[in-house]
Parts: sequence; C-alpha cells; structure tokens
Amino acid sequence: MSDRPVVTRIAPSPTGYMHIGTARTALFNWLYARHTGGKFLLRIEDTDRERSTEPAVQAIFDGLNWLGLIPDEEPVFQFARADRHREVVAEMLSRGAAYRCYMTQDELEAERETARAEGRVIRSPWRDVASNYPEDRPFVVRLKAALEGETVIADQVKGDVTFPNKNLDDLILLRTDGTPTYNLAVVVDDHDMGITHVIRGDDHLNNAARQTQIYQGMGWEVPVWAHLPMINGPDGKKLSKRHGAQAVSEFDDMGYLPEAMRNYLAKLGWGHGDDEIFTDAQAQAWFDIRDVVGAPARLDWAKLAHVNNHYIREAGVERLADLVKKVLKSRDWPLHDGDDAILQRTIPLVRDGAKTLLDLADSVVFALKRRPLELPEKALNQLTEEVRGRLGRLAERLAATEDWAVPALETVIRQFAEAEAVGIGKFGPSLRAVLSGGSPAPDLAGALVSLGKAESLARIEDALSHAA
Repeated sequence: MSDRPVVTRIAPSPTGYMHIGTARTALFNWLYARHTGGKFLLRIEDTDRERSTEPAVQAIFDGLNWLGLIPDEEPVFQFARADRHREVVAEMLSRGAAYRCYMTQDELEAERETARAEGRVIRSPWRDVASNYPEDRPFVVRLKAALEGETVIADQVKGDVTFPNKNLDDLILLRTDGTPTYNLAVVVDDHDMGITHVIRGDDHLNNAARQTQIYQGMGWEVPVWAHLPMINGPDGKKLSKRHGAQAVSEFDDMGYLPEAMRNYLAKLGWGHGDDEIFTDAQAQAWFDIRDVVGAPARLDWAKLAHVNNHYIREAGVERLADLVKKVLKSRDWPLHDGDDAILQRTIPLVRDGAKTLLDLADSVVFALKRRPLELPEKALNQLTEEVRGRLGRLAERLAATEDWAVPALETVIRQFAEAEAVGIGKFGPSLRAVLSGGSPAPDLAGALVSLGKAESLARIEDALSHAA
C-alpha cells in the first residue's frame, strides 16, 4: 500500500442517521484509495458536541460497516485533537498569519450591518494591531486572509473555481472559549494525517478557498480538491423524505443488499461506459475522480431495483435465507424447526422476480405457513364438485410421482391436463390457492417442490376435506 491516504470525513448528523449522499462520498474515497493503492481512512468530525451523540456516531459506523467500507486504520476523532489545533493557531499567530480580535458582540453586529450595506465582508479593526493586546478581555483568533488577488481551487470535478480574496472574510480559528473551529481543525488534521486528496460534497467548495489560505498561512502543501455534486430525488429536487429514503439504514430496511448499493451509488455521478453491473474489483480498477460528473445525480428507483435484483440472483442461498429470516422476524412471523430447509428449497425458485429482500420474504411466506391453511373466499368458491374431483385425481398422480423436481412435475401436470381434456386453467388457479393459501407463490411445479411431496399432498387433502 502506498503512502497516499484518502480520508472520508463524516460529521454526526443531528437527525441521528448517515445520509446516502455521505455514503456515496465515502464510497468514492474508498474507490479512489483502492485505485491508487492508498489508504482509506475515517475521521469523525465531532467538534459540534451537541450533535455528536453516541447514537449519531454509532450510525456512521453502522452505515459504513453495512456498506462494507471498512477503514484501513482506527478512526480519528477530531475533538480529541483540540490541543494540536490550538498549537497550530499559536504558530499562526507567531507567523503573523492570524490575529486576536477583541470585538464585542455589539461591535461585531454593527460591523456586520455596515459590511452588508457596503456589499463587502466584515473586517476587524484588530487586524493590523501588532502588539499591546488587552490582557483581561475575551477574544477570538482570526485568520489574516489575503485582501487582494484570487484564490483558485483546481478542482478535479468542477475544474478551476476562482474566489476573489476580497470576498473571503477573516474566518475565526479559535472561539472565545479556546475551542477550535471546523475550518481550522479539518486543515490541521488533513495535514497531520498526510491527506493528499480531499474528496467531499460540493457544499464545502467555499470552504476550500478559506482552508487553502490556512494551508498557505502555515506553509503547508495544499491537497488536491474534488467536490462531488449532490444526489437529488427523481424529480431533480433535493433528496428528502418525500422521495422515499435518505438514510443508509433505510435502504437496509427496504431490503437492498450492500453490494447492490455500492454498485448503484458508484453509478450516481460516475460510470465506466455503458456498464451497469460491475464488481468491486472492477470499480476499483476503473475509478478515477476526474471522471466524476459535475452535475447533480438523480436517484432512480427502477435502476436501483434492477441492480438489486441482479445481486439477489447472484447471492448464496444460505445468506439469502438468513436475510429473509431477519425480515420475517421484524414482521413477527413465527419461525419453526425445519424452516431453514424450506427456505433453501424455495428461494432458488422465487428470487428471480424479487427486487428487494422484502419481495423475497413475501414470496416465501406461502411455504412457511402451517396447516390447516385458511383459504380465501374466492378460492373456496372455485372448489366446485368438478374441480374437487379433478384435484383429487391429480393428487393420486402426484402421490405416484417419485421424481419430485420441477421438470418432472411440469410433465405430470401437463399430461394430467391432456388426460382430462382440459386446459391447465381449469384447475391450476385452484391448485395454486390450495398450495399457497392465497399468498404469492411460484408456478405450480415450483410451489410443489418448495413444499415437498408430503406437505403438498396434505394441503390438497385438507382443502378437499374442507370443501366437502
């Protein structure tokens, strides 16, 4: 592994969850680190103590773990490095790159109003005071930002973005209580962690200009910037609850697989030609931050469902069975001994049509029901004397069938219909209802295989006895 680390910075959310846009940013950091042979690091931006609750921080770890984005080293907590941040501010003061500002709240508000009226940023009268600082008055420490010229951000996604320095204020580095601000802390931590590339959301683009001047004030090398556009809803508007989901945990709850989310999120703003489905190894080999599209991406539920269906079809049956049981338990569905074997038989027969794990759980419920089944009224009405007689004769043929596999059972059902001189539609719907109890089920042969011979015959017998 090279010495080119890439860090994903995540601030605990006041909502208590990890946003899907944050997840994509972490994914792009992970892909770029793997592509370049660097390290994927995690830093928790917890300087805001009110929102940095234990559940909010845990939501970050849970989201990354579920997505399979595991950092190469232990996470760094920004708040724990406050002494180092203050040490850098002291050096900036000694270099003349920062200054103490003793403006009172009233003075600051008056300057803010004047600056607003004059169409400029605020400037402190303490900016050019070189000495004789008051000893007994509270102060903040501000960056002595450049007044002339331009700060150019050579962004890998958006191209060169120019900021006139006259529009950049002297941002606060230390508050009156001595606590470091975010813009200071993030620069110090990136420098100390050896971060070479800053890949983050484009809501931080303005911060890049201000942070660049902190780097310059310390004589440090400025990292490569890459600011990612946001993810919008299908309607092109900011992703919100009305679009169905925002949090990583919600996509988990909705039955999407983590590998499907990695594949799909990688396609939101980046892609490799027309490839829709690709492995992690392929994404890592192909990914380059310069190929990220500068325009906002749109969440497309149909494409996500398509990708998820692919990975459900590719997943191991035992794993899917465990995931389906988790879904069923969340619904308080009673599970019994022997259900694992039923799931092992049923999942391969129904998963091709499942867009999510919730769909897959819906599709296996018929096989997990316990006798006697309660048939829907429509099914009971269909069990006429003629249909009951026909199902009874079919049951005799099924009982004599030794090869209990889909192809053989399809042949038995087809030959039975021919012998009865009727189409399968004359008894198929009733047989399906008898076998499934009205729940979704695969085709007739698939349902029979899922249930097994003994259970299938018992369900038919129950229905005929009830109808009689």
